[in-house]
Amino acid sequence: MISTHVAVLGAGPGGYAAAYLASDLGLTVAMVDVEPNPGGVCTYRGCIPSKALLHAAKLVTEARHAPAWGIDFGQPSIDLAKLRAWKNAVVAKLTTGNGQVGKMRKVQYLQGRGEIVDPHTIRVALASGGSEEIRADHLILCTGSRPTTLPGATIQSDRLLDSTSALDLPRIPTSLLIVGGGYIGLELGTVYSALGSEITVVEMTGDLLPGADRDLVGVVARRIEQMSKAVLLNTKVVGMKEESAGIRVSFEGADVKDNDQLFDAVLVAIGRRPNSNIPGLEKTKVQVDRRGFIVVDEQRRTSEPSIFAVGDVAGEPMLAHKAMHEGRVAAEVIAGNRTVFAPRAIPAVVFTDPELAWCGLTETQAQAEGRKISVARYPWGASGRAVTLDRTDGSTKLILDPETERILGVGIVGVGAGEMIAEGVLAVEMGANATDLGLAIHPHPTLTETMMESADVYHGQAIHIYRPKKG
Repeated sequence: MISTHVAVLGAGPGGYAAAYLASDLGLTVAMVDVEPNPGGVCTYRGCIPSKALLHAAKLVTEARHAPAWGIDFGQPSIDLAKLRAWKNAVVAKLTTGNGQVGKMRKVQYLQGRGEIVDPHTIRVALASGGSEEIRADHLILCTGSRPTTLPGATIQSDRLLDSTSALDLPRIPTSLLIVGGGYIGLELGTVYSALGSEITVVEMTGDLLPGADRDLVGVVARRIEQMSKAVLLNTKVVGMKEESAGIRVSFEGADVKDNDQLFDAVLVAIGRRPNSNIPGLEKTKVQVDRRGFIVVDEQRRTSEPSIFAVGDVAGEPMLAHKAMHEGRVAAEVIAGNRTVFAPRAIPAVVFTDPELAWCGLTETQAQAEGRKISVARYPWGASGRAVTLDRTDGSTKLILDPETERILGVGIVGVGAGEMIAEGVLAVEMGANATDLGLAIHPHPTLTETMMESADVYHGQAIHIYRPKKG
């Protein structure tokens, strides 16, 4: 029996963030996960390997575009085995390093599968054999999520991929159908298109990337259309059948010209589901809502006073950085500190080409709520840095309170938008207004200047475009 202050079930971003901070705050900690080192789905089979491959895809794409600048590398040659090994090495470096950080903090790590015995006890079936019990004052559940399967898809085939198997790069299919127009499908589509697959995207709703503002999505959508054989909106997959040459897919939709098409492979990326079916959870007072999320309060405490839940299993948005901050809140609360999880802006980033990022209030959300706002947009065609990159397809916009000038939200589409959005998060969290942002001197020439010049647009004083303030 291991006796400790905190037992953490799941070692993804939320789990190890909670464990490490709890240790820093003077608590003893034990952490359980099936992987040999901390990292979770994000590091092993999600954010990290996908971004490594997206970096490679960007390099291939730029090499193909370089002749327009007078530089010709020739047709890129792709060694798939070496690319796969490099991606795996990135994952190994991060997870091994993460494990070392845990050891330095004296966090006891158990590799195995955990089962809840009671509100203070976890039994672990160890990967090395045998079992161990952990008795803790508090439990933190951070069991993550898994890919959603396509209803009615009953075939078992190595040609049918999900986000996990697609990142393994088993091969580069000649033709690839991506089912789902969300960020996972489009990011992986960007990778496979750059590596040589002819991609088709099918989305059951009327647009790609639901949740983001349509003017920003439009820039990404145009790029996706250019790299795809077809983008089928308002279309459902109603059947799949494996043949010797691939998977034959049946579609249903008003705009589909060919209802039956053959693809070398199919990638299903229609979202993720929380892993709340934790063995033994029924032995506690923890409640699960109809969507499968564990119900928590502002301190991430469940209906069982000794148990907390963070990350994907505790609700949307299902993002690693949100999980990390939730984990830190749970650790602070357990340590006796007064804190709650109450962010004004959780950034979202879609790592397509171009990238799309937003935080805080969106224009779409404001319209749905009938909320009066002002919007200031700055086109990247007026950015010197965007011109030097030959990527003027971007745009930066601010969502503002028309009475106070306060920045309520930020949206960016363009190269490097994911790096730029942090300034927007800070502006929203700190209650900055357009004047604050406009007076902050930004380095020239950079894409970050578009943040400052968006504020100048609001005041009708942007240097590089003429757009007088309305009213």
